[in-house]
Amino acid sequence: MAYDFDLYVIGAGSGGVRSARFAAGFGAKVAVAESRYLGGTCVNVGCVPKKLLVYGAHFAEDFEQAQGFGWTLGDASFDWPTLIANKDREIHRLNGIYRNLLVNSGVTLHEGHAKLIDPHQVEVNGQRYTAKHILIATGGWPQIPDIPGREHAISSNEAFFLKELPKRVLVVGGGYIAVEFAGIFHGLGADTTLLYRGELFLRGFDGAVRKHLQEELTKRGMNLQFNSDIKRIDKQADGSLSVTLKDGRELVADCVFYATGRRPMLDNLGLENTGVKLDERGFVEVDEQYQSAEPSILAIGDVIGRVQLTPVALAEGMAVARRLFKPEQYRPVDYRMIPTAVFSLPNIGTVGLTEEQAREEGHEVQIFESRFRPMKLTLTECQERTLMKLVVDAKTDKVLGCHMVGPDAGEIVQGLAIALKAGATKRDFDETIGVHPTAAEEFVTMRTPVGA
Repeated sequence: MAYDFDLYVIGAGSGGVRSARFAAGFGAKVAVAESRYLGGTCVNVGCVPKKLLVYGAHFAEDFEQAQGFGWTLGDASFDWPTLIANKDREIHRLNGIYRNLLVNSGVTLHEGHAKLIDPHQVEVNGQRYTAKHILIATGGWPQIPDIPGREHAISSNEAFFLKELPKRVLVVGGGYIAVEFAGIFHGLGADTTLLYRGELFLRGFDGAVRKHLQEELTKRGMNLQFNSDIKRIDKQADGSLSVTLKDGRELVADCVFYATGRRPMLDNLGLENTGVKLDERGFVEVDEQYQSAEPSILAIGDVIGRVQLTPVALAEGMAVARRLFKPEQYRPVDYRMIPTAVFSLPNIGTVGLTEEQAREEGHEVQIFESRFRPMKLTLTECQERTLMKLVVDAKTDKVLGCHMVGPDAGEIVQGLAIALKAGATKRDFDETIGVHPTAAEEFVTMRTPVGA
């Protein structure tokens, strides 16, 4: 059968665009459908605008610390609408870049909602197209629990478009999105409370990292409320929100921000017209080659619920394009040693196993830790401390994990991820000459194991 396209991609986010571009570059006839915005979550309501807001929030610290270096500053003021307008302009520019990337690659762009009609056919804007392969890359969508008053809460989607900075913000959640936005609101001057139903936020991260960040956020004056959850939200006559907790306490806020997980975006996709199956969490079920139960339909990125990170979606998209249209270049995605950054204030950078994971896997471990006040802060009143930690296999000397909380943690850990990917040992770290004076050199100067 002759198809209209060799590959039809539903979703122009990071993974979908990467797969489409490279498939077209390999000679395939490719189309992409997008109903919202080019660039997906990351570019529009995710990592890119969030990082811009994090930069904005950090200036308050910079102004304060500048005094220690002899700078006398006037009264600083912050204007939220200016930040949002400048952010919007940058996102609009990136949308154009994504459009050019697709069009210049020879990809056909359909701007509209795509629905599966059968395993080889989609419908967009009333037109039907056939394809040998269909790739679902529709990403995720934030979830707000079904509680009374949920309509008064916002998610990350709305947070980027608030008309003004709320004076009192209640952030609900314990994952990295909650921690990052709590840092943004707090850094920009809002009275911020972080509410989490568990014992301690950032479940799955190294225990030392979680505890250290808790201590640093507390030092900064953020109100952390653990073992707490919301029962209902009521809007008051003055526009404020009265929040009733399950333990009976009441809090008042101007904004309740939920960051309690994301669901796969499969609304009105037409999966019922195919043999595609979902797993118990509602994500598209795929094999090692991202093929669903319907052989002609593949899925990648947040919609499959594996590692929900932009660079991982990019790698998955590349793997699909290569396997289908350039098999001699195909190599599977390696999900080990994926570096991760959390743009909290201070930042977290991590790669490899946590201490807890290493012990669970049966490794006999040595732990190397360093906590210190960064050189930049020695002329200031700021008492923030940086944490660096290495998890080492005592028998093989191999470095299993590397973790950091402190300025530029993500930038530093990216380089260390290459070393861990290559199988570096603690001796390799010890024999590497440090760059002085930097915080990063601490990773190659830790000599004595904790507890030794």
